[in-house]
Order: sequence, then C-alpha cells, then structure tokens
Amino acid sequence: MSWKYNELKRSNHTNTSEMYGFSEFIQKPLEIYVFVDPLCPECWSLEPYLKKLTVEYGHYFTLRPILSGHLASLNNDAFDKPKKLKDIWERTASRTGMCCDGDLWIEKTIDAPWIASLAIKAAELQGKRAGKLYLRKIQENAFLKKENISDETVLMRCAQEVNLDMDEFSDDLYSSSAKKAFQCDLKLTKEMDVDYIPTIVFFNQKAEEQGLKISGLYPYDIYEHVLHQMLQYEPTAAEKPRLEDFLATYGVVANKEIAVVYDWTQSKAEREMKKLQLKRIVKKITVKHGVFWEYQR
Repeated sequence: MSWKYNELKRSNHTNTSEMYGFSEFIQKPLEIYVFVDPLCPECWSLEPYLKKLTVEYGHYFTLRPILSGHLASLNNDAFDKPKKLKDIWERTASRTGMCCDGDLWIEKTIDAPWIASLAIKAAELQGKRAGKLYLRKIQENAFLKKENISDETVLMRCAQEVNLDMDEFSDDLYSSSAKKAFQCDLKLTKEMDVDYIPTIVFFNQKAEEQGLKISGLYPYDIYEHVLHQMLQYEPTAAEKPRLEDFLATYGVVANKEIAVVYDWTQSKAEREMKKLQLKRIVKKITVKHGVFWEYQR
C-alpha cells in the first residue's frame, strides 16, 4: 500500500488531533488501524486475536478502530437479503467460535445501520476508551442478543451500560462533530483502498516506511509476525494477566477469546471458567453458538 504514517497524519489532521490528542501518537512505536463495521461477523470474529495482541504486546502499539461503513446499505443491496445474511452469520459462528445469531435478520428490521456507526463516533467523543467500550457493547447486542442496533432505544441503553455521560451522548448522537468524525473514517477507508473488512493496517510511527495492510481474518501468528516485522526488533511479550483480572477488564468474553489469549483449548477454557462459575465470579451466557461469560464482581 502507498500510505505512509506522516502522510496519514497530515491527511487526517482534524480527526487525529482533535479527537485523540497528539500524545496518543508519540507514546508507543506502532499505530494499528482496524477497519471494521459493527454488523460485520468477521470483524466480530477478529476480537480474540485483537485481545491477545493487546495483552501480549499492547505496550508497543496504540489500537484505533476505523468505521468503514461498508455495510451501510444492507437493506438496499439485492445480495444482502435477510435469509442470506442469516446464513452468512451462522456459517461464520460455526467456523470461528464467536456467536453470530443470524436469526436477528429474520426477527428484526435493521433499517438504518449507519446510525450505529454514528453512535460509536458520538461515544468516542468522550474518549478513545469510551468509544472502544461502546463498539464492543454494540457488537454484543447485535451478535449475542439479536438487538436492532439502528434503534435509538438500544443505542441509549448501550451507552448507559458502558457508563457514558448520558446527557453528553444524547447531545452528540446526531451532532455535526459525530457526523464529521464518521465522515473522516469513511474518507480514510476510501483513501487507503480498504475494500474488504476487517482490514488491519500497521504503521511504525518512528519510521518513514509504508504501512502494512492485512485484509481478512487470519490466525494469530500472522498478526504477531507482522507486528515483529514493523517494530524491526524482537519485542518482549507481556506476562498474561490473572484470568479474573482479564475478565474484570473486559466484562463479557467468549470462551474462544479466553482460549486464544491463554493458549488453551476451548475445553480447558470452559473447565477453568466453570471453576469461577461455582465461586459466582462469572455467569454463563446462553447463546446460539459457542459459550460466553459475564464477570459478576
């Protein structure tokens, strides 16, 4: 790809400087852009690998989600009819272990999926961490709970669940600031020739080299190898946190996410979680595919 990090900063100056602060770009050597859509099942299936990358090497990079808007015309595309979308979600869930309940497309009408993206940018105006938490909560509501995330009531409830300032979120939801931020993401998607989601782009902030783009879903060792390559030295992986600390950080996690992060089989991950369930530290979430757990303390 042709983009260099310095060119990217100049092109996206307003979105970068106003929403994230310059300090976000000088603390760690790498910047990782993740192009996603809140209704993309493969983006959801990328979550275990992003968590592991963050746990092991988060001290080397800043992770920044970019909303691609590639699914914004869901109901207008002849291909994306409810039955076909249901089948895509079900196959993805079976293949990846990350539940995507395709019945959503049969039971609900998502008539304005772009509103969810706008809501995520509104949440991001309260801080980068707030935006990430809100994106995850939106995904949980879509893929696990079969909620219509174009419904403003659902969006407001998600904001409450991640402890956003509700008055500020309500004011920002359809604000020019949120719309401008979303448009910046769409512009960046186009300018960086991202034509498939998920796509991850690695940048070394201290080098003049081009960014490295990976489109699609790959095994974890591919992302780890690219991170090593972009750093230009062998990084030291951090010690994995205690399982309970990991759960407390993320709140709701898939058995698949635990297995990937801790290098366990899914069976071992479930055995370890059942021990915590007996102690009432976690609650098992019943979903159509796979197993999810919710931290209770």
